Amino acid sequence: MGRRNRELPLLEQVEITDAGAEGMAVAKVDGLVVFVPFVVPGDVVDIQLYKKKKNYAEGRAVRFHRQSALRVEPACPHFGVCGGCKWQTMSYEAQLEAKQRQVRDNLERLGNVDCSGMRPICGSADIYRYRNKLEFTFSTRAWQTDPTMRQENSWGALGFHIPQLFDKVLPIEMCALQPEPSNAIRLAVRDYAMEHGIECYDIRNHTGYLRNLVIRNTSLGHWMVIVVIADKSTGRLMPMLDMLRERFPQITSLQYIINTKFNDSYSDLEVHTYAGDDHIEEEMSGWNGGKALRYIINPKSFYQTNSTQAQRLYSFVAELAELKPTDTLYDLYTGTGTIALFLASQVKKVVGIEYVEEAIADARVNAARNGFDNTVFYAGDMAKVLTAEFIEANGQPDVVVTDPPRAGMHEHVVEQLLAAAPRKIVYVSCNPATQARDLQLLAARYEVRRIQPVDMFPHTQHVENVAELVLRP
Repeated sequence: MGRRNRELPLLEQVEITDAGAEGMAVAKVDGLVVFVPFVVPGDVVDIQLYKKKKNYAEGRAVRFHRQSALRVEPACPHFGVCGGCKWQTMSYEAQLEAKQRQVRDNLERLGNVDCSGMRPICGSADIYRYRNKLEFTFSTRAWQTDPTMRQENSWGALGFHIPQLFDKVLPIEMCALQPEPSNAIRLAVRDYAMEHGIECYDIRNHTGYLRNLVIRNTSLGHWMVIVVIADKSTGRLMPMLDMLRERFPQITSLQYIINTKFNDSYSDLEVHTYAGDDHIEEEMSGWNGGKALRYIINPKSFYQTNSTQAQRLYSFVAELAELKPTDTLYDLYTGTGTIALFLASQVKKVVGIEYVEEAIADARVNAARNGFDNTVFYAGDMAKVLTAEFIEANGQPDVVVTDPPRAGMHEHVVEQLLAAAPRKIVYVSCNPATQARDLQLLAARYEVRRIQPVDMFPHTQHVENVAELVLRP
C-alpha cells in the first residue's frame, strides 16, 4: 500500500472549497473531486493523494500555504488523530451553514423536495461538554501519537477506536465532549488498572479482562458508570468499583456487565447494579409551558445524547405537528417514549411502536411515572406491527411522528402510512439522505411544508432534520 501511495501525485497549492460527507472537506482539481480530512474551506494546501478513483480521490494535507479565515483552534488535544469531531477547526457558524446546505442538497437532489419552507438551522447552545453519554474501549494495542506510526505500550489503552483499525485504541487524556467528572472518572479507572496490573482486552485474540467503560450523565446531576469485563470472575473488578464509589460521590448508578462474546454489544446481556440505583433520571420541560417530564434512563436505554438540544428538537416536532385535543397520535420508532410523552398532554391518545422490548418497558414506566393514562406502547418489528389490522384495533392516526434509525423507514411502513393517510406526518431524521428517499415515496399523497434542521452534534458532520408533511386534498 505504501508504494502505491507514493506513486500517486502531490497536488500543490489547492484551495479547499467546501465541507463534505463524513467530515471530509472538498477540493476540485481539473474536474477531479478530492476529499481531504482536517482542513477547512478557504485553506490552501498541498495534498498527497492516497486513493484515486475515476471520479474522485482522497488525500491528506501535507503543507499549508494559506489558512482559512474560518479556521479556529480546536479544544481537543487529540484532534487530527481521534476520528471524532473532524470539524473542530472550523468556526461554528461555518459548521451550521455546511449542515444547512447538507440538508438542502440531500432533500433537493435525492428527493426532489421543495425546500422553500426550510428554516434556519437551530444551533446548539453548547458546542463543547454537550454530550450525556460516552463509551470508551480498552485495548492491548495503544495508538500513541501519529496515525502513521504504530506504537504500543505494555498495558494498553483506554479511549476511542482509531478509524478503520478495529483493534487500535487511542489513549484519551481529555475529551471535551462531556462535562466533568467524566475525564476524571476515566483516568481514575485507567490509573487503577495500570497500578494493579488489570489487563486490557485483546480484541484480536479475545483474551484479557477490561473491555469497555460507559459514562452517562443527566442535567439533574445524576451519573451512571458501567464497566464491562470479559471474565465471569469479578474479584479484580470489585475493588475498582469501590474506588470509584469512594472517589466520586457524584456517581448515583454504578454497574457492571460481563461480556464473554466476541463483540462489544451488550443489549442482550445482564446488567449488575453494584451501588446506587439501577437507572439515572433526566428532566425535560413540557411543551408550551406544560409540566416538566421525568424520564428514567437504564443502561440499555436510548436517550438523545445532547439533552438541551433534545428539548428544542421535540419542541419543533410539537410545533409542526399542530396537535388537537381529539387527536390520536402514532409515534413510530418511539424508543423509551420520550417524544410520545412530550406530546401526550396535547392529544386524546398516543400509540408508540418500537423494536426494542426493553425500551418499550421503559416507555411504559415513564408514562406511569408522569401520570399519563392515554398512552399505549407496543414492541415489535415496525414493518410487521404497523398493519391495517393494528390501525383498526388502535384507532386511525390523525398525526404520525416518525423518528427512524439512519437507514430510514422500511418500504412497507411507507406503504402503510400512505394507506392510513393521517392528515399530517412529522418526520424526524438523523440522515437527510434516507429521509429524502422516504419523502419522495410519500410525495404520492403528501406535500412537504416546513423543514427544520437541528444541530445535535457540534464539530461533526451529523445533523438532525424535522420535516412537516401535509396530506394533499
